[in-house]
Order: sequence, then C-alpha cells, then structure tokens
Amino acid sequence: AEQKPNIWGTIPVVVEMQSEGGAAGAVHGALQTGSLTTTFTASQGLLLMIPNMYKIAGELTSAVFHIAARSVAAQALSIFGDHSDVMATRATGFAMLFANSVQEVMDFALIAQASTLKARVPFLHIMDGFRTSHEINKVEKLSDDVMQAMIDPELIRAHRARALNPEKPFIRGTAQNPDVFFQARERVNPYYLKTPDIVQETMDEFAKLTGREYKLFQYVGAPDAERVIIMMGSGAETAEETVKWLVERGEKVGLIKVRLYRPFSVKHLMQALPATVKKVATLDRTKEPGGPGEPLYLDVGNAISEAMRDGIAPFKHAPLVVGGRYGLSSKEFTPGMVKGVFDELKKDHPKNHFTVGIYDDVTHTSID
Repeated sequence: AEQKPNIWGTIPVVVEMQSEGGAAGAVHGALQTGSLTTTFTASQGLLLMIPNMYKIAGELTSAVFHIAARSVAAQALSIFGDHSDVMATRATGFAMLFANSVQEVMDFALIAQASTLKARVPFLHIMDGFRTSHEINKVEKLSDDVMQAMIDPELIRAHRARALNPEKPFIRGTAQNPDVFFQARERVNPYYLKTPDIVQETMDEFAKLTGREYKLFQYVGAPDAERVIIMMGSGAETAEETVKWLVERGEKVGLIKVRLYRPFSVKHLMQALPATVKKVATLDRTKEPGGPGEPLYLDVGNAISEAMRDGIAPFKHAPLVVGGRYGLSSKEFTPGMVKGVFDELKKDHPKNHFTVGIYDDVTHTSID
C-alpha cells in the first residue's frame, strides 16, 4: 500500500482475495510460478487454508505464512489470542516457529524465510494474536544488509527453477494409486529430519549478524533445576521473569521456551533440559476436548520416553510430566499463576490436566 520496495528494490504485489480459502489457493498458485509468496491470517481464516497447506507442504514448496494466533469459535465466538488455530494445522506438514515478543516477530520472520528456502519445508511463523501482534514496543529494526546476508540468492534461483514452466515440462500434483502413494509420501522424511538443524544453523548465523541468540528450545533458570515449565508464545515472557525472580530466592526452577514446535526435535529438547529435572509441567494455550492431553503435553511426554529408550536423555530417571491449560482467548496469565504451577510441582502428586487462571467448579481442574 505504501509502495515500499523490498531488499531487491522491487515493490511487492499485494492481492486481496474473496476469502482465506481463495488466498491460500492464490498463494499455492503463485508459489508454483516460482514467486516468493507469503500470506497473513488467523483463526477460522487459517482453517480455511488447510487443504492448500497439505498441498504446499507435500510438494516441498518454500513459503512462510505469518499467523497472529487466535481462538477458534467453539461455544462462542472470540477474536482474542490463543493457539487453537495453529494447533489444528500441525498435521499439514508446515514447520511451526513461535515468536514470543515483538522483537522476535521481526527476527523470526527473517529466520523463517531463510530456513524455508534451505529446507524446502513451508513455515508458519506464529505470534500470539493481540498479545504480541498488537503490542506497541521498541524493537531493533533489521537492516537491509542483514536481510540480504541471510537470504542466499542461489536458493532463490533454485526455488524459481522449480516453477512450472511449459518450456521445461514437469508433472506435479498427479493422482497416485495405492501401489505408490504410501512410498512417495514417506519420501519427504529426509527434508523434515534435516529441518531442525537447518533452523538452528540459521539462528546461529542470525546471532553472528545481530547479537541476538536463539535456540530451538531455549532454557532459562537454575542450572540444577528440579522443576521445569515448558511452553511457547507470549506467556513464556511472563514465565521467564517469574523464573528469574524465584531463582534469585534460591528456588531450583527453570523454563524451556519452545521456538520450533514442528518438526519437533527430541534431540534439541534433551539438550535443553537440565539433567537434574524431576518434574515437568507443560502449558498449552489450547484445548482438545476428548483427547488424552493437549499437543505440547503429548509431544514432551513422548519425547522423554523416546529419549530414555534411545539413551540420549540427560537424566537416569524420567521426570514426572503433567500438563495444563492457560490463557485461552487471552485470559490473563500472571507471575502469580506461574508460581502457582511451580508450587503444584512441589507436591508429591501434582495435578495433571489442570487449568490456570480460572476457577473450575464443575470438573475441578483448577490448581490451588
């Protein structure tokens, strides 16, 4: 709208479609022409994009969707923020990179774009709706020089070379029968196995240029922590300040901020967890009725089980893992609530599948 040129001096083309479903189709089509294409959406709008997301990921097409994560209408409509929408897309094959602050939103937009070109796995770049997307704060703006240093022109040429071109005919998007579909579907495995290391290498490259260091799973807290919270999104900023305050007072607590949620790297999570951990609480900003637990809870529990089996866990005895829900529809999440989770972990039998920030007088999921 402001006719601002990008780092190559080109003014990007902005196209408004009739719906988010149409926008996703237009993105898919533009990507197949070799364009660097992106879109911005949230909530039900993101859900309308799911069919195209499966295609974009299945065809190993580099792209970034920027998501201001918001509630999906359930018993009522809510425009406010949580992770209900993005968690509904985690099976599509898109990588999921979570930014916790406005500075990280700027930084991770670049890291996601650089990573998708290297990995050929499309990315959701996720920030909390309103909490982060509409926050007014100071940021250190990225210069064009930093952006150009992060984006390899050879990878852009390779992306464009994969475009559909009548002068170089190539079959894509065909129908496959049972004799080959399963085999072909597994063909993407090497790309997803490489993606976590690619993102970490990109973060390391970014740190050299800007001084801001990020990890796939960023640990904050006591080096000998026995109680650890694992979470992602803007609530992690509140948890980090609380952890620092508690550690200063002698508490053996810690926090892991999840940056790259998909593909989920067991190896990198184990590298972040302190060997002394005895109890872990995962905090999900979504609810999956009828499931055995929320997404992060299930993934962390499975990751610890796999790590113990494969001998890559930093501890001899697996820690107890409990899961909780917080902040649905941007419900307040305060330092007192973070401390409440750590206090719950002190108990011999901490509550599982708990809620934080509400009083549940029906199913009694609230912690004290």
